[in-house]
Amino acid sequence: MSHPPEDASSAHRLAAWFAAVIGLLIVYACLHPFTGWRDPALPPLGFLRAPLPTGRYLLWSDVVVNVLGTVPFSFALVPALRHRLGRFGAPLVAVLLTFSLSLGLETLQNYLPSRVPSNLDVATNTLGGLLGALAGIRWGHTLFAPGRGISRWREHFIIPGHLGDVGLVLLLSWLLTQLTSDNLLFASGDLRRLFDLPTALPFSPQRFMKVESAIVACQLVAVGLTTRVIQRHFSPWPILLLPLAALGLRSLVDGAVFYPGDALHWATQGGQTGLALGGVLLAICLLLPRFMHGTLAGLALLVGTALVNLAPDNPFLPHNIPLPRQGNALNFLGLTQLTASLWPFLTFVYLGLLGSRMSASKRAPFQR
Repeated sequence: MSHPPEDASSAHRLAAWFAAVIGLLIVYACLHPFTGWRDPALPPLGFLRAPLPTGRYLLWSDVVVNVLGTVPFSFALVPALRHRLGRFGAPLVAVLLTFSLSLGLETLQNYLPSRVPSNLDVATNTLGGLLGALAGIRWGHTLFAPGRGISRWREHFIIPGHLGDVGLVLLLSWLLTQLTSDNLLFASGDLRRLFDLPTALPFSPQRFMKVESAIVACQLVAVGLTTRVIQRHFSPWPILLLPLAALGLRSLVDGAVFYPGDALHWATQGGQTGLALGGVLLAICLLLPRFMHGTLAGLALLVGTALVNLAPDNPFLPHNIPLPRQGNALNFLGLTQLTASLWPFLTFVYLGLLGSRMSASKRAPFQR
């Protein structure tokens, strides 16, 4: 039996990783906050026969989010399934999977008191799946085909195999952690909100500024070195561009949503000091041998995460931030907070697995 070439398998695998991660994010967003499960004593699919919501019960922002939210899922499914199902079978199955996922999640929402299942959500999710599948027919092959688009870039610059794919997903997820309003710049791994833990350190201006600077510096070093360890060959541009993209996203969200007119709300004295210090430390670390980078990234993660959980409450966080209180915007807020809480722990495990693989190889395994 013939098998697809390794580069083709890698391209399909990368598309499948994207689809799987997006699917998990959709599951979380639709079932958040996962508490209060109960039996509603209603037919599980009864919501499908209900009248479509109108008037004040119809939120057009939710309609748009429901459509756009499933577009990338079905878009990635098309190139992921194309080598098995063909040019026309893959988009058909992608739409069916999107419909099935939406129907299953809306049915489960029957058992959550904080959620209301909706036939309109199923319809708009499926419409998004159709649009994504059509886009996948047109552009999915270009992005994920062997030797083209994302696959060409990934094969040339990123270490091979599943570890390279997971590393890319983790770094892209780190960008998602910046779309929060109440975290310090680059801060992640805060378990206090997740487990309702008390604040560890009392506030003082000097202590707060020092802790903030240390958190920013540690996170910058950790992200920069993690970017380095998944590269086949050293290139400074991804290491530089990823933090810049994070700063751009943070500025956009702060200025447009949380602190209107103050896009540089994150640029406190502690934040700026941390960026400068972290940049210097990162440059020094990059001059060290490559086998040390994963260990140093893990150490920076440990220190930064510990400081995040010891830090005093942020006294400069206003109490009138216009946080969303309903709809899919609230789901997205919960998603970003969960990602920010778990990201350093997942990355630390990943760095350990990557280090074990490199140690087990007698030759440099990622060099051609």
